[in-house]
Amino acid sequence: MNSQSKKSVCVYCAHRDGVKPCYLNAARDTGALIARLDMRLVYGAGDIGLMGAVADAAQAAGAETFGVIPQHLMNKEVGKRDLTSFVITENMHERKKIMVMNADAFVLLPGGFGSLDEFFELITWRQLGLHSKPCFIYNVDGYWDALIALINNQIEQGFVPTENIDYFTTVTTLDELESGLTQALS
Repeated sequence: MNSQSKKSVCVYCAHRDGVKPCYLNAARDTGALIARLDMRLVYGAGDIGLMGAVADAAQAAGAETFGVIPQHLMNKEVGKRDLTSFVITENMHERKKIMVMNADAFVLLPGGFGSLDEFFELITWRQLGLHSKPCFIYNVDGYWDALIALINNQIEQGFVPTENIDYFTTVTTLDELESGLTQALS
């Protein structure tokens, strides 16, 4: 749990916009939602793509922002230095650890390999009993349908315990995300 009295939501997402405008809109809406709920955004400190959109929207709506980026991604993800808190780490492992330690809940927006890495590490840590924080997959326009099918297949084939499906909640609308975060963090 973070040391702040204000609840913090970590958002995992891409440093690209994606091909559908709804992805960028969902990122902006998520940032604004975090501010509306008087929570702090924790994220990968990028200033482009969905990462930049979620942070810009959170800042514009008055939220505190906590960004964590490894030195080697400062140029690629264009590190956003105008955040409330900005941390530069030596590597990805340190980045992910700091983000998890400073968040009370997690939201997975559309993203690529990095977002998947962060999500799977998060639910693996949950499986190992290292945390019990709520995690949401925001399945914007069916983007994560294949991921959810993969996880269900892992369960059906006996490689993942059935109860592990409860390690995350899938939402398809901003209202569902708001309801989930409000219930989980109250």
